[in-house]
Amino acid sequence: MAYLELKDLQKKYHPKGSAIVNNLNLDIEKGEFIVLLGPSGCGKTTIVRMIAGLEDVTGGDIVVNGTSIKSLPPKDRGVSMIFQSYAVWPHMTVFENIAYPLKFRKKEDGKKYDKDEIKQKVHTAAAITNIDGYLDRYPAQLSGGQRQRVAVSRSIVVEPDLFLMDEPLSNLDAMLRVSTRTELKSIHEKIGSTSIFVTHDQSEAMSLADRIVIMRNGVVEQIGTPNEVYNDCETVFVASFIGSPPANFYEVTIKEKGGILFAENAFFNYKLPLPKFSYMKEYAGKNAIMGVRSECYSINGEEDEFLFKRKIDFIEPQGSHLILIMRLDDGTGKVNELKIMTPVLTHKSKDEIRVGILEGKVLFFDSATEKRIRG
Repeated sequence: MAYLELKDLQKKYHPKGSAIVNNLNLDIEKGEFIVLLGPSGCGKTTIVRMIAGLEDVTGGDIVVNGTSIKSLPPKDRGVSMIFQSYAVWPHMTVFENIAYPLKFRKKEDGKKYDKDEIKQKVHTAAAITNIDGYLDRYPAQLSGGQRQRVAVSRSIVVEPDLFLMDEPLSNLDAMLRVSTRTELKSIHEKIGSTSIFVTHDQSEAMSLADRIVIMRNGVVEQIGTPNEVYNDCETVFVASFIGSPPANFYEVTIKEKGGILFAENAFFNYKLPLPKFSYMKEYAGKNAIMGVRSECYSINGEEDEFLFKRKIDFIEPQGSHLILIMRLDDGTGKVNELKIMTPVLTHKSKDEIRVGILEGKVLFFDSATEKRIRG
């Protein structure tokens, strides 16, 4: 049995309206770090708010350690939540902010915490987040990162069963986001919590998660490890949402000639390696979508191995690598923008290059459903 089970979870704000969260099923093991990832409006924040008891559940159930918590008030659910805004009290010191939730909690014996117990717990939580040197300060005297650590300390001081985080890094600058997410992962491992983290930033998701839940329009597109959602995408949406730059896509027709399979369009005639793609024989004579990650191309390879020649329209230097941008016009007015990631070489804009694909480094999706075609 999973530690946290979301069973057919649904949220509607109007009985006749569309579902914000549509029959979500998700099992989370104790101690896992789960990231809910997706664009704005996909339902990820609504999910954690329902788990916390801040939103009513329209349908389904939320089960923790075998017991439904759907009907419990927020204070009795054993959860702590960090919000996008720090939500620290400006008139309280750091110590008072961290100690605040303990005033409303009782110990297992039903008694309230005394002052010495509160002091000990606050100092322990502050030490975990490296904020113990600032307990006498007020939030106005802290940096944004320090305020966020106060919010984290306040969440862990109650020793929650579930640690919920709703885009907690979005108000921080880029460098601070990177260092703070490392701290959050370290804190998660120190306290052994079961954590659910909400973000629309794929780099945060890939860095933090044990598993990523990718959502769109209230529906789960894919659940998997960072490696799985990047290299083994289930849908076109996942392949386009994960990756910077995202995967490139081509509409192709699968053709069989003398027992050999090809993916053809106006730009190239790609020979499918066999037997790896033998399952694509079922699509012979049909259309499909071919996806290729930006790092899975070869540049200026052997003359008989490239797919097409094109001039580079733009170059985006990234320090450790370049992103080459080319526009592919099929003659019908439809233009595909192709982005290729390469090491820093001597490429210049308007250079003509030979573009190939590393052997077997392609994904195929059904044109109608945009779901992955598998053997």
